[in-house]
Amino acid sequence: MPKTVQIRDIDDDVYAALARRAAEEGISVPELLRREAARLASRPSVAEWLRRTGRRPSQISTADALSSLDDWRGQWPDARR
Repeated sequence: MPKTVQIRDIDDDVYAALARRAAEEGISVPELLRREAARLASRPSVAEWLRRTGRRPSQISTADALSSLDDWRGQWPDARR
């Protein structure tokens, strides 16, 4: 049986963006939100995806990743000063 969902306190600019997007697709805002909710519900969460694929979150820090990329790419052209 279909359920009704009510969203309160949507900012005016957010609603305006939803209305523009719905108009571009030739549908109503509720239909746009219905489609997006169905799409969101059909996708696994990140935790579920990690569990399904057997992957684990990376233990590599952002600083280490950026350092490795810098080593691989070499010095930036404007870093010659």
